[in-house]
Amino acid sequence: MKRAQWLGVAVVAIIVVAAGAYFMRKPPEPGGGTPAPQEAAKAVEHRGGTMRLVAVGAGGTIDPQINYTLQYWQLYQGLYDGLLNFKKGVGEEGFKVVPDLAEDMPQVADDGKTLIFKIRKGIKFSNGQDLTTKDVVASFQRIFKVSSPTAGGFYSGIVGADKCLAEPASCTLEGGVVADEAANTVTLHLTQPDAEIYYKLAVPHAVILPADSPAKDVGTTALPGTGAYMVESYDPNKQLKIVRNPHFKEWSKDAQPDGYPDVVVMDFGLTDEAEVTAVANDQADWAFDPPPADRLAEIGTKYKDQVHVTPLTAMWYAPMNVNIPPFNNEKARQAVSYAIDRAALVKLFGGDVLASPVCQILPPGFPGHVDYCPFTKNPEANKWSAPDMDKAKALMQESGQIGQPVTVISEDSAVSKSVGTYLQSVLNELGFKAELKPISSNIQFTYIQNTNNKVQISVTQWYQDYPAASDFLNILFGCDSFHEGSDSSVNIAGFCDKEIDAKMKEAMKVAVTDPKKADEMWAGIDRAVTDKAAAAILFTPKHVDFVSKRLGNFQFNPQFYFMVYQAWVQ
Repeated sequence: MKRAQWLGVAVVAIIVVAAGAYFMRKPPEPGGGTPAPQEAAKAVEHRGGTMRLVAVGAGGTIDPQINYTLQYWQLYQGLYDGLLNFKKGVGEEGFKVVPDLAEDMPQVADDGKTLIFKIRKGIKFSNGQDLTTKDVVASFQRIFKVSSPTAGGFYSGIVGADKCLAEPASCTLEGGVVADEAANTVTLHLTQPDAEIYYKLAVPHAVILPADSPAKDVGTTALPGTGAYMVESYDPNKQLKIVRNPHFKEWSKDAQPDGYPDVVVMDFGLTDEAEVTAVANDQADWAFDPPPADRLAEIGTKYKDQVHVTPLTAMWYAPMNVNIPPFNNEKARQAVSYAIDRAALVKLFGGDVLASPVCQILPPGFPGHVDYCPFTKNPEANKWSAPDMDKAKALMQESGQIGQPVTVISEDSAVSKSVGTYLQSVLNELGFKAELKPISSNIQFTYIQNTNNKVQISVTQWYQDYPAASDFLNILFGCDSFHEGSDSSVNIAGFCDKEIDAKMKEAMKVAVTDPKKADEMWAGIDRAVTDKAAAAILFTPKHVDFVSKRLGNFQFNPQFYFMVYQAWVQ
């Protein structure tokens, strides 16, 4: 999914709640249904109360069209809506795309290049304003005006997007997003069919906001939304407080169901240790960050019924800046990938129960994945087995980068720092002069994206936005995702290979008519990008949720993870 600040850790004697890897290749038709009487009774019985969440740090800007963290994408699900949304379900159902602010899935014309959405009537924003087609048009323009991280990666196929990317401030998307107020419709015109467009319209960067929303990052001032909840206050140094939207009336249980708690607060500034203690004592209901090592045995035994572990399609990786020394040298980057002992990192993360070593970009079970691992001993097996330090040191000699100073940027959480410390030791063993610089999780992700900060190598994670190979390869390593001097340049490595980029665009075109062939193309692209070593891929994680005894109805959605508003507190 989105880049996530959540970090997994091992839990001794834990009960694993397995969630299979399911991927919907085409957006489905909408579902529906009336709640059973017992469900209605349950909703009344458990409605109310305050749910308390805790985190070491805040997730940055509260702006939904800019923020790109799982920490807030989870919370946005009850705050904002798009034309479409992912179904609030578990397992395979959670990957289905359903109508949200649109009455139905769009009417498709012009061989897939035209999508006509009928907008629901009677929906109000949390400030009391009526939702109109003008808001829809302005929201798509705003994606470009605020330089959303996915403006180029997700929405560049809209007619007029090229001009908006070149001159964001004057973006109109003329001819690309057209409102018909009389018919209450909005039409999207694409330059070419897009097999992933429904997914792209269902993520938070495409939420609909009031037309008069500022054309800039709103920072800590929340924008009105149409969801069941709204932000009452936000202080990144203290707390985020979410309350019910007084203007909300449920129109789709699949897309935007009413929630159980009346209030949700996320407190910031706790230590990892304090988070665990708060949840264990029922003073908090969910911990965002990983428990410290000295609490694992306690959690895995005494509180084993309060722990949920779920497999993910995600990766931890170390992007290397290909545009500045020393990693503008391909052999130096490859040396790092050969030298890393991924089994050691898996142990740091919590062991085989919670992570698996990998050295390619597409995670196992993901569309387009074919086992591949060149950066290991015995690469013929296409699986990581052990580091090859001899190969790594030979490449270092050839690179001429021995003695170069390198700074590793990690988050200041325990697990991220431990991974960063390990990378520092590997870099020093290779002959670099390496140091580690941990910085606050509140700013680390935007910091490592901005080329002005001259970050050489960093520790970060990527969790799928939606189940398609392009979401890893094109978004993280495509030319359209690299923006110099911007906090919204998710191509952290600055990697732009014109030949590979053309192959990515061709694969996305092919996916419209032949998904199987497209996946074969993505497998080749995965190998090509992996070989270039713009990032050292480290391991695939599992997700751990530690909750209080008083929290009920814990559900895990494979798209947005813990469904906060569908849980209740006693």
